[in-house]
Amino acid sequence: MFLVLPLAGLLVRAPWSTLGTRLAQGEVLDALRLSLLTATLATGLCVLFGVPLAWTLARVPFPGVGVVRALVTVPLVLPPVVGGVALLLVLGRRGLVGEWLDSAFGITLPFTTAGVVLAEAFVAMPFLVISVEGALRAADLRYEEAAATLGAGRWTIFRRVTLPLVAPGVAAGAVLCWARALGEFGATITFAGNFPGRTQTMPLAVYLALETDPQAAIVLSVVLLAVSVVVLAALRGRWLDTTS
Repeated sequence: MFLVLPLAGLLVRAPWSTLGTRLAQGEVLDALRLSLLTATLATGLCVLFGVPLAWTLARVPFPGVGVVRALVTVPLVLPPVVGGVALLLVLGRRGLVGEWLDSAFGITLPFTTAGVVLAEAFVAMPFLVISVEGALRAADLRYEEAAATLGAGRWTIFRRVTLPLVAPGVAAGAVLCWARALGEFGATITFAGNFPGRTQTMPLAVYLALETDPQAAIVLSVVLLAVSVVVLAALRGRWLDTTS
């Protein structure tokens, strides 16, 4: 009841009669549009870099693999605000890498839409890596070995055998990653700020609306809740026991 009642209270207090009108407001639509865009781009980055990383952790033995795995999962337990501060110190205009990017290429990441994408990818990537690594460890290596004996190269084996075998794990990790990116708040507001139309995602809009328009905050919260329910429904096969 402790876990369910707050969600029920949100649904009870939602302004259902004016829900469509409030969702059609410009600032709400901007936050929705930006959230969907940045979460999708962040998920793309996570898939691009997270799948090879997961494959390395699962299949390539090297000294310190346990340390690398622990570092990969740090964002899961790190307070998001601390993650935002860390990103700012590295990628800010005076950061370890950001200063060089600014002076050499004129690239500034903090307080931009690109900064939102990076902040979301930082906190969401562990979900993808853990899911894909688990799928790789559970995959039957005999198929890959059979392909190798038939003369297939490593890239061909990875593309034609390994990826199809772990596709459900990649899909589940990507969905979790996207949902986590969509709900990210702390790292985003610290690293990218809260500028309407540029960095104000739905969680940031909820935070701002609580002070000026609580009904709009409830509407956005209901949307985020609906997304969470859809994600759980999409991944129901991973939570329900399917054994006979």
